[in-house]
Amino acid sequence: MLERLFNLKENGTSVRTEVIAGITTFLTMSYIIFVNPEILSSTGMDRNAVFVATCLAAALGTLVMAFVAKWPIGMAPGMGLNAFFAFTVVGAMGFSWQQALGAVFISGVIFLLLTVSGIRSWLIAGIPQSMRSAIAAGIGLFLAIIALKNSGIVAASDATFVTLGDITKTGPLLAILGFFIIAALDALKVRGAILIGILVVTVLSMLLGVSQFNGVVSAPPSLLPTFLQLDIMGALHTGLVHVILVFVLVEVFDATGTLIGVAKRAGLIEPGKPNRLGRALLADSTAIVAGSLLGTSSTTAYVESASGVQAGGRTGLTALVIALLFLAALFFSPLAGSVPAYATAPALLYVACLMMRELVEIKWEDVTEAAPAALTALMMPFTYSIANGLAFGFISYAVLKTLSGRPGEVHPATWIVAALFVIRFAFFAG
Repeated sequence: MLERLFNLKENGTSVRTEVIAGITTFLTMSYIIFVNPEILSSTGMDRNAVFVATCLAAALGTLVMAFVAKWPIGMAPGMGLNAFFAFTVVGAMGFSWQQALGAVFISGVIFLLLTVSGIRSWLIAGIPQSMRSAIAAGIGLFLAIIALKNSGIVAASDATFVTLGDITKTGPLLAILGFFIIAALDALKVRGAILIGILVVTVLSMLLGVSQFNGVVSAPPSLLPTFLQLDIMGALHTGLVHVILVFVLVEVFDATGTLIGVAKRAGLIEPGKPNRLGRALLADSTAIVAGSLLGTSSTTAYVESASGVQAGGRTGLTALVIALLFLAALFFSPLAGSVPAYATAPALLYVACLMMRELVEIKWEDVTEAAPAALTALMMPFTYSIANGLAFGFISYAVLKTLSGRPGEVHPATWIVAALFVIRFAFFAG
């Protein structure tokens, strides 16, 4: 049955290889079941319900990928967008988490329409490579400052805005240790390095009395505190218009880039041959809508899927295994609730370090490319907002190209995005 469903022989793989690939990918991306509840619960959302929503959204999105696109790619709530959801939309802008979920839902519907209509491909083609790289690097910097703040490694200062925290305390020391464990294990090509790092720090924090042990296995907690709690009408508030724009932009670049990158590595996209990219794009856009209904931030394709591809995953069977493992993870909510911020902060910081690699793709020799890219990356952490980083980047790109006599190099898609952000600053700044 599996052979008939996934064409294993045709793709040069076997059930055993696909199962191993699925387990490998799950281990590398399962840190999200600990990190996502930690981030989203800061908005007032029920932590246990977010845990369930995270597992279900990941399983649902990955099942769609398994049976519709039949690609070996795992899906789950995305890093970066969950931080934007919690710390910018709710924390800094003051909207409720229900309104923020409504914004995610609307962005998912727009994303779905963009995918079906083919506009998504036009948008992707129109955004300069340097800006795409800067967005990824900027989100990395944003994650880094959140991780450093949550762990106590950096602290607020009246004199210098930020300063070094008290790193002699147990929490910051555990976070530093966790980062070294994760980085070292990843350098040694150990599968699930991030997950292992989180679990080691969690166990140490329990032994040292920093956090409490709540158990390992239990029946899944209730999803009701977040299920269908989104406020769609509230999300149509003028102040949330640019929030929806940011969700759509980041979803478009992040998910598309990941899907194409991992699929290329798996040999699933070859010039002149038919591929299932269109179906894969459809899978990730429907997953966003489903995730918002369950009660979590935007679901996206995970770049960690490359680890499963490296292990031989080539078909939707790999994705099916990942989805089943996320469903099994529902029974580990006590363990997820025992994980302190000191254990998840190193994971955030390490993911941030990986995202910073995108900076090498920027054309630094051309100031009309480099300056907007640098502004994009810098404004995200310094204004504590992914939205502001995107705004400064797109507007400065259009302005600098025009002032240097090269307006023809600006794609219509970039002009549209820049204009939308100018309107946002002019009319909806408050």
